[in-house]
Order: sequence, then structure tokens, then C-alpha cells
Amino acid sequence: MSSPAESIEIQNVVASTGIGQELDLEALAEDLPGADFNPDNFPGLVYRTQSPKAAALIFRSGKIVCTGAKSIDDVHEALGIIFEKLRDLTIPVEENPDITVQNIVSSADLGHNLNLNALAIGLGLEDVEYEPEQFPGLVYRMDDPDVVILLFGSGKIVITGGKRTEDAQEAVEKIVERIEGLGLLS
Repeated sequence: MSSPAESIEIQNVVASTGIGQELDLEALAEDLPGADFNPDNFPGLVYRTQSPKAAALIFRSGKIVCTGAKSIDDVHEALGIIFEKLRDLTIPVEENPDITVQNIVSSADLGHNLNLNALAIGLGLEDVEYEPEQFPGLVYRMDDPDVVILLFGSGKIVITGGKRTEDAQEAVEKIVERIEGLGLLS
């Protein structure tokens, strides 16, 4: 069996940027083929890129949130496509706008079933939320790295809140160490 850290897969990267000026979303929706704008449902315009697959949420303020990408490189590539499309519509976009990663969601497999009741007690109630009648996973808040780990009885885990790809790796290594230290990874 490979190590849990080797099973890490990025599921979603969320990043934000801005072009520093207000946008007319109604006009943009008409000029940008494939754009989705329904202000009754959502205040932003949604534009999807196919390669890489991602969605940009473009707001009137000029702020843009990119979601659905599978890597930080994909975020930069998808936003690059969007910046080009805006430039093609004569909307000035600076050469390299700042892009801030807000959240990286990853999954991994510990390769063993977990006793979540024992884990809830062992990991310390101050860092754990576990209400199986509300949600089947145990929510564990880790300080370093600053992430939240959802642990499931199947041994599958989800790591959310990371800002760097290394955060998931560190989180998996630390949670495996904690669980082994409690004698609960067998």
C-alpha cells in the first residue's frame, strides 16, 4: 500500500484577483460568448474555461474569483485566458495582476478504516467537531498548517483551507502521526 501522502489529489483551487476597475456586467455578458449572467440568482458573471477547466466569477467591482481549477498553474492559466478575453474587448488589464490563492481543497486516503468515536476523544474535543447524526465525518481543525481536515470512517479524508500545495502534504503527515500515536491506525 502506498503512503497516504502519495494519495493526495487536489480537488479545487480557489483564487482571487482584480482588474482595478468597475465593469458593466450586462454589456460584458453580451460581448463574452458563453458567459452566464443572471443577476437575480447571483451578482457576478460566470465565465467557464474548458482547458484548463475552471470557472471565473467576475463582479461589477472588477474583482474576479477563479474556482474549480485542479492546480495553482491551472488557476494562473485560466485567469490568463480571461485577462486576454477582457483585453480583446478593450478592457484594460495590467500585464500581471496579483493572484491570491484563497483555498486549496485536497483529498487523500489513509488506507485504513477509522474509529471516529475514538478519534474524536483522542484528538481532543477542543479541535474536533463530530456529530454523526448531522454529518458522517469528523471535523478536525489543525493549527499548523492552518487547515481543516474532514475524516471519514472509510479512511478517506478531505483537507480544506490550505493556501499552498504543501499544506495538504504536511496535514496528512501530521494527522497520520497523531492517529498512529493514539494507536488508532490499524
